[in-house]
Amino acid sequence: MSRALFAAVAVLPLMLAAGSAVAQSHGGHGAQPTRVADPHAGHDMSGMQMAPAQTPAVDPHAGHNISPTPAAADPHAGHDMSAMRTAPAQTPAADPHAGHNISPTPAAADPHAGHDMSAMRTAPAQTPASDPHAGHKMSAVPAAAADPHAGHDMSGMQAAPAQAPAADPHAGHNMGQATAADSHAGHDMSGMAGGAPNIPTSVDAVGGRMVETPPPAAARAAPAHAADLLFDPAVMAASRKQLLAENGDIRSTAVLIDAIESSFGDGEKGYSWNAQGWTGGDINRFWWKTQGEGVFDGKLHEAEVQALYSRAVAPFWDVQAGVRQDFRPDGEDTTHLTVGVQGVAPYWFEMGAAAFLSTEGDLTARVEAEYDQRITQKWILQPAIELALSASDIPELEIGSGLTSVTAGLRLRYEIRKEFAPYVGVEWNRSLGDTADYAKARGEDPEDVRLVVGIRAWF
Repeated sequence: MSRALFAAVAVLPLMLAAGSAVAQSHGGHGAQPTRVADPHAGHDMSGMQMAPAQTPAVDPHAGHNISPTPAAADPHAGHDMSAMRTAPAQTPAADPHAGHNISPTPAAADPHAGHDMSAMRTAPAQTPASDPHAGHKMSAVPAAAADPHAGHDMSGMQAAPAQAPAADPHAGHNMGQATAADSHAGHDMSGMAGGAPNIPTSVDAVGGRMVETPPPAAARAAPAHAADLLFDPAVMAASRKQLLAENGDIRSTAVLIDAIESSFGDGEKGYSWNAQGWTGGDINRFWWKTQGEGVFDGKLHEAEVQALYSRAVAPFWDVQAGVRQDFRPDGEDTTHLTVGVQGVAPYWFEMGAAAFLSTEGDLTARVEAEYDQRITQKWILQPAIELALSASDIPELEIGSGLTSVTAGLRLRYEIRKEFAPYVGVEWNRSLGDTADYAKARGEDPEDVRLVVGIRAWF
């Protein structure tokens, strides 16, 4: 019993001191219940409009009268702090932009940073137990420490250029079209040697041909024909000669009757012919040509025959040289030296041109062109034109200098067989210059249009 009384006596002063502290901490306060989590009890907050405080749902003592309970967590309880100004918040030392005007730059983490929200009533804040400033007007308080620029006026500040990471060797290059996987996109790498081997192509050579290296020296040390190493060279030479004769030096002969026809016009009915042929190989040939005209029940006007040596100088083109002999009923026969070309031009125009130098020293020329336009496999339309020229006047032949005549024709033939085709057509002839004057002196019209009927054949 004595020990219990002694303990009670010892504890009594402590209880009296605690009661005095409780009475002092609530001095001047009403009888309203005190919230344990309010660290600002006793502050002068008369100028602040606050929404009705919402009691956190986790407070098991909401509505209870706990005035006798001391607020142990409030170090300022009972102090008069109405005249005290809160010191401005200290900017964290790690903020290099403190005090800068960067209001237009929104903080990525705070969508409302820099907004003036002083006149805005906030909804009743659900203040977590760990937020000591719940419900306070904090328009002048900087944003949370996670946003170093929140609340700063940065309208006049130009943002510094972004610093490229040191590990990026291409920082600052224009890589707008680059994909994430291409670290060199946008760079001019035309002069950079790639990893592939440098193989010559046609691009490396003038003219677009592949670059060819000379054959090794050993390739020229052997015989020209490898078969001579296995067989008798004399036997192989005879075989090659026979092969050339059978495949590359074939002798052929052809005759082309280009036209045997009758003509009908205002004057007399006439006839004419034009034929040619050759014999020989693909390179060297002997050519002959003949043409002439006359009238039925009358005299032969003129005829000519040519004997020519022909040499192939290009695909489809031959150079020809030889003699030409003219026959006339009045005995004015003439011999000419002939040089010309004959072949097929692009788009299958058959062309021929020749110059003739007579034994009298007269120089004349003739140019011909014709084209076969296939309408069907059987019907073919053939336009043709011929120009005659003379370097000087030839009175005995009634030919003037310059362009002496133009002849144009259009013939439509039907190929009964490839080797035989009848045709009908129209032909126009016009004498020019002094040649026309000679025709008028003879009482002839220098211009003539005639209907022609004939056949074309070859064998």
